[in-house]
Amino acid sequence: MKHYNIPVFISHFGCPNACVFCNQVKINGRETDVTNEDLENILEYYLKILPKDSYKEVAFFGGTFTGISLGRQKEYLEVVKKYLDKGLVQGIRLSTRPDYINKEVMDQLKDYKVTTIELGVQSFDQNVLEKSARYYKMEVVYKSCEMIKSYGINLGIQIMPGLPGSTFETDFESAKKVVEINPLNVRVYPTLIIKDTELEKMYYSGDYKVLSMEEAIKRCRKICALIELNGIKLIRVGLQPSEDLRNGGVSVEGAFHPAFKELVDGEIYFSFLEKIKNTETNLNVEVCEKNVSKVTGINKRNKKRLKTLNIKINNSLSVDKIIVNGVKYSREKILQWELSECHE
Repeated sequence: MKHYNIPVFISHFGCPNACVFCNQVKINGRETDVTNEDLENILEYYLKILPKDSYKEVAFFGGTFTGISLGRQKEYLEVVKKYLDKGLVQGIRLSTRPDYINKEVMDQLKDYKVTTIELGVQSFDQNVLEKSARYYKMEVVYKSCEMIKSYGINLGIQIMPGLPGSTFETDFESAKKVVEINPLNVRVYPTLIIKDTELEKMYYSGDYKVLSMEEAIKRCRKICALIELNGIKLIRVGLQPSEDLRNGGVSVEGAFHPAFKELVDGEIYFSFLEKIKNTETNLNVEVCEKNVSKVTGINKRNKKRLKTLNIKINNSLSVDKIIVNGVKYSREKILQWELSECHE
């Protein structure tokens, strides 16, 4: 059954934190910016356009949901409950911080049948967290992950390569920690500099160097390969495209691309094919139609770089198989090569 999120973007005006990458507006006297009526209107709109025979989760994004008062959380959950009880939606997904999870919060979320909690961990390196003004300890992260799982709620983890103080090694180590925790799914967001943030000031003062597109892809290639090889679902790589970001109105600098995941996949396949070309010169490739863009790369970048790449569409192949010079390779093998950096 096809899965859809019904996105509800809430702000948390009362958030006491000041992460360097966040430009959350502070408004005294208001907790958030979505009324119960707004929420109902959003649900009604999406229920009209989404297929009836699909799995639909109401997804609270954009703020620290469990940082809002328990009473306000309950009001939102009560609105959604009416739709859950009627079978119009099948679940609730929300995002929050590791240090905003406790028994009282979890008891209420469980009562209202919350299905997925995504934790914005961002990094598993204590130094990187502190440089990013996220002052929770790693034991808090592990405790929150364990608690969410113990309540039978799906766990998601979000990480942000390229934060202040991070390196290729610290970001890859964070991915290893994610694998150890084994969440149901992961989002990987290369750090962007957003307007009116502390990170923007750090960038212009020379205290922070943003990831280039090349470096962001390099880090995310390894992270994504590791996570996928361990059977964890990658539900997003790169920030969700928006008109503001495409027009440069919000993002100041950083590795933003509306098809960032495709760029990452393209480089993984380029590296794989380049290793074969180093020993066999010509590349005669058979793939199913859905995989052609991964092999050729965006704007046929891989085809231009490899030069001798010849592609034949073979729709008898599954999406996780490719034939190169008569030899069949699996997606798993390609990802193993990506991590090993050597031809086995």
